[in-house]
Amino acid sequence: MSDQHKYVMGEDRIPHSWYNVIADLPAPPPPVLHPGTGQPIGPADLAPLFPMSLIGQEVSTERHIEIPGPVRDVYRMWRPTPLYRAHRLEKALGTSARIFYKYEGVSPAGSHKPNTAVAQAYYNKAEGVKKLSTETGAGQWGSALAFAGALFGLDVKVYMVRVSYNQKPYRRALMETYGARCVPSPSMETASGRAILAEHPDSPGSLGIAISEAVEVAAQNDDTKYALGSVLNHVLLHQTVIGQEAIAQMEMAGAYPDIVVGCTGGGSNFAGIAFPFLGAKLSHKRDVRIIAVEPAACPSLTRGRYAFDFGDTAHLTPLVKMHTLGSTFIPPGFHAGGLRYHGMSPLVSHCKELGLIEARAYHQNTCFEAGVLFARAEGIVPAPEANHAVKGAIDEAVKAREEGRSPTILFNLCGHGHFDMQAYTDYFAGKLVDQDYDEAMLEASLAALPKVAAE
Repeated sequence: MSDQHKYVMGEDRIPHSWYNVIADLPAPPPPVLHPGTGQPIGPADLAPLFPMSLIGQEVSTERHIEIPGPVRDVYRMWRPTPLYRAHRLEKALGTSARIFYKYEGVSPAGSHKPNTAVAQAYYNKAEGVKKLSTETGAGQWGSALAFAGALFGLDVKVYMVRVSYNQKPYRRALMETYGARCVPSPSMETASGRAILAEHPDSPGSLGIAISEAVEVAAQNDDTKYALGSVLNHVLLHQTVIGQEAIAQMEMAGAYPDIVVGCTGGGSNFAGIAFPFLGAKLSHKRDVRIIAVEPAACPSLTRGRYAFDFGDTAHLTPLVKMHTLGSTFIPPGFHAGGLRYHGMSPLVSHCKELGLIEARAYHQNTCFEAGVLFARAEGIVPAPEANHAVKGAIDEAVKAREEGRSPTILFNLCGHGHFDMQAYTDYFAGKLVDQDYDEAMLEASLAALPKVAAE
């Protein structure tokens, strides 16, 4: 096929299965531990939070897991998503590198998040669940689950990190349009929220706190389950439709990436684009560098400790081994709210420890600068989170230009910024501050990591 600007495939090319990278890793990931016993947890330990079908996916070692027909039927609303060649960006950079991007902003909710929201809603509905509780940072996950809940007739309650609740009112409005209830976190509705507010009345919130509130609600109500938008294995699994489509689309374009870039907060969109390419690399098919880009103000992969930790602030979750800043770490209120999580996906963290991926961190102003350059060249305004991937790809292209190389670069543009224009307004007004985390807070948070014999 000739080198065109846009490569679109028919709905018959939507993957029929999700790809599980665990099947191809050179070493299995560490187990998930019960915080009380320190022993690996079993399905019964997770049953209060998740339906058994998702628990099975969480621990699966099968390479391919079939996508149910009703889920693929919903995927047809926007999948396959387009792959673009960024000709104008290449020209603006003066690089001979070829830059491609997979655009997930075409989904109804405007991001990659519905890939797993639809699957989770389907499995919960199939097992008779009536309600879902969840957390959200910037609101992309909350709006995606609200959308999926509307399709499958589930009531959805979203605990939204307070700083983002205040920064991004239109994301909240989108959730409410789909029928969800959105609550600023920490809230007075849960014991964990009240405890935080008692100690820190002006708390900006964090994903760890919001997770605690959502988990508490699910654990205390038999008709409610918990849905997570990132971090866990089954969530990353569902996102691999992105990379599988990209592999086929790159083949149609007569190209294959030398470098794959994705932004990382909890790890879902990064894994979605990267894991299928990593699987091909591990199968000795094609070599590729894989780069995870995170915010410098919340740098779990580049600054965190690889250790067992709680996934939430109130310590209601099992212990997982991940790159973590500590469960009590509260990041600054930078605009990429979806990347403000204290830990990284255990599976992404494991791949980092195995030397299979690279990681780098950027401050928000340089990321917005990259996002504006991209928008003026390619016409799409990226979400603040996606700007990190844009920045990573641009840096690789500029470096290649300086070194006289012509690599093929692929990145995941995981969502549009249409509900984030206040962030761009602040950027143009010079009001965005490159915030650094509190070093003393980080050290205290890391010092409080749970002691685990398995380490």
